[in-house]
Amino acid sequence: MNIPLDAALRATGATLRDAESAPASLRVSTDTRTIEPGDTFVALRGERYDGHDYAAEAARRGAAMLVLERPDPQTPGTPAMLVRDGLQAYMALAGRARELFHGRVVAITGSTGKTTTKEFLAQLLAVRYGDRVLAAPGNENNEIGVSKLLLRADNAEHDVLVVEMGARKYGDVAELVQIARPDIGILTNVGEAHLEIIGSRERLADTKWALFGAGARAVLNAGDEVSRARAAALRDEAHWFVAVPQAGGLDRYERLQTLTALVGDHHLLTRAEGGAHSVEVHLHVAGEYNRANAAGAAAGALELGVRLDDIAPRLADLQPPPGRYDSIVIGGGIRLIYDAYNANASSMIAALDAFGAEAATRRIAVLASMAELGDESRVLHERVGAHAAGRVDVLVVQGEFAAELARGAERAGLGPAQIVCVGANAQAARWLREHARRGDVVLLKGSRKYKLEEIVEELQA
Repeated sequence: MNIPLDAALRATGATLRDAESAPASLRVSTDTRTIEPGDTFVALRGERYDGHDYAAEAARRGAAMLVLERPDPQTPGTPAMLVRDGLQAYMALAGRARELFHGRVVAITGSTGKTTTKEFLAQLLAVRYGDRVLAAPGNENNEIGVSKLLLRADNAEHDVLVVEMGARKYGDVAELVQIARPDIGILTNVGEAHLEIIGSRERLADTKWALFGAGARAVLNAGDEVSRARAAALRDEAHWFVAVPQAGGLDRYERLQTLTALVGDHHLLTRAEGGAHSVEVHLHVAGEYNRANAAGAAAGALELGVRLDDIAPRLADLQPPPGRYDSIVIGGGIRLIYDAYNANASSMIAALDAFGAEAATRRIAVLASMAELGDESRVLHERVGAHAAGRVDVLVVQGEFAAELARGAERAGLGPAQIVCVGANAQAARWLREHARRGDVVLLKGSRKYKLEEIVEELQA
């Protein structure tokens, strides 16, 4: 999005240096590796980098403007906007880009499933909007990622923006909503992610619920306890979504006025004031939690004008993002399920439920510990271990709270001989090489810090 110079100055409160040669509008970049002549380079600072170190490089590559926190003596003659805080200026520019965007914005947040739901929604929206959908790549869901997406928006090329919003501290979603101003907000669920940093379940719920603070139409998970409890505070009735194994599971949701439901893998139902409609579908994603993500995406697509009959055939082709329940066949007739992009208690339990339905000679789960759960770390790890006990034949545990995972599993009935404690990925891979056999399925699940992809790499070597 090109932002007029006067609008950029008002948004950021910047002081303009070398105004006579400043560009009339700004096309913003923060990466000198991809900067193009005429771009405006914003110098961002982080724990391990300082964009000011690259200001001169940006000027050499043709930047028409620099946004800096301090003057740079190495860039004489290049116009600069001097700001107090580079990140806040970047977000302010993104907010201005959002104001200039004529299309619709849908934002997705939640403790689990937000990246998968975002990917599913973008795929369903392509039915109506084709390549005029702009969705955040990967999980670029913080202040920088959301700002980057908004600044990429182009009225000539895009009709819909799909924004993912993450939260690592209290109030994060509110800040992102302030700049993105979503028309539609999809809340996948409220679980236990980042409790250590955010502070409490109530503060976590407040943080997620801020998704609707700017008036976004609420699309809510009917299976989420927090959403059901808080929905009465919304100005308008929510559009609910849910996944149930069979039609009888919908009875408890009969009072919800607007509902999109996946029933098993073969029926998609919508209910609104105009009546109920059901179509046959063929869904191939694993696990009830991924079916809920697909239902949420379908609800979001309906809100954005995609017809039910057009959504139905596209559901068969939905592809989750990498690292989410990836099925990988290795030598010896053993299959790995890699679902270790990240983990909290909700996602661990959901993955174990899906894993428990896998047909296998033996189900072996390799569970690493979860991070950032604060005072609830021990009890949540024991809960996950207990949940695993009824769904696996062998449990391999590692990480800071491996003992708690093992204790929970043993208390829930898994025998000591079925529980293996390892100290590192190499040891887990070695155990699997020695003990896994044809027909076994192995789940790899844990927080990102444990890098469980190293086990996949070792077993594929």
